[in-house]
Amino acid sequence: MTERNAIEARNVVKAFGQGDSAVRALDDVSVEIREGEFFTLLGPSGCGKTTLLRLIAGFEMPTDGVILLDGQDITYLPPNKRPVNTVFQSYALFPHLTVAQNISFGLEMLGKPAAEVKSRTAEMLALVKLDTMADRKTSQLSGGQQQRVALARALAPQPKVLLLDEPLSALDLKLRQAMQIELKRLQMETGITFVFVTHDQEEALTMSDRIGVMSQGKLQQVGTAKEIYTRPKNRFVASFIGETNFLEARAEGGKVRLASGDVVEFETPVTGDMTLTIRPEQLRLVPAGEAGAIPAVISNLVYFGTDTHVHLELADRTEIMARVQSPATGDAGFERGNRIGVRFAPGALQALGE
Repeated sequence: MTERNAIEARNVVKAFGQGDSAVRALDDVSVEIREGEFFTLLGPSGCGKTTLLRLIAGFEMPTDGVILLDGQDITYLPPNKRPVNTVFQSYALFPHLTVAQNISFGLEMLGKPAAEVKSRTAEMLALVKLDTMADRKTSQLSGGQQQRVALARALAPQPKVLLLDEPLSALDLKLRQAMQIELKRLQMETGITFVFVTHDQEEALTMSDRIGVMSQGKLQQVGTAKEIYTRPKNRFVASFIGETNFLEARAEGGKVRLASGDVVEFETPVTGDMTLTIRPEQLRLVPAGEAGAIPAVISNLVYFGTDTHVHLELADRTEIMARVQSPATGDAGFERGNRIGVRFAPGALQALGE
């Protein structure tokens, strides 16, 4: 079965300003977002992710390039003509209206029959689990409840695509984590394509079918959470998604030698300087002096409950970090200043592009 694209951006450019002073918020971005998937645009502030979302919504027009929805060119179509809805960071609810009235407002503006408005509103209230709060004013709700109202209002007209612009950023940690699960549930139950914008890697990893990592107006990599975490394409992606270690190395004569002077097993057709990356959980700590292990000194220990982060220093003063499971009782048996050996899990080392 061939997968259909809900949204497709082709060579999209968005420049603000003119001439030499123009800033390219988007620089030749192309991406395909599949029908019915939860797709996340992830990146730091100023990377272009919100600009791309606004182009899809129709709030901004591209300087160049094309945007398609269901194969139809919508590049210059006004926002109200697009089968797309947006949930904003601020929720933008009407405080003087009840929960039910907020949800039904968009349907009424579309001229839907009263019976359809009533049944659809009830359906949305049940979907976001606010049936018992239908008659409350939104000003009387918690942040999480207000966000559910905003979601229900946006989903009520059954848009083909729902755009979400960092809607969880105003919530506290526990509520944010709970709403991550809730958002994914809503997407799966409705089958609507969600395009979610965030700078929070945990949100992206938790909810997304696929993630598009952005930096400096460019799309750096698109893939599943596992693909991006385990096989980042470049240094930016490796550092932005999770924690990682970088090791400068040189390939010569069929061997790869680290800057510390240690030789590691790593097959590569490339000769010359390279940067290797390895995730902290892929480091194995063994007794100092064990044959084949890289010698290191423990520089710091940080306890995180389930895990302990062991900071290490190699012979050339390169700093790396290992993540080990904390024991049920007592400490992990490591002490600052101790010498120790380091091994890399087979296949865990990866060479990075620029």
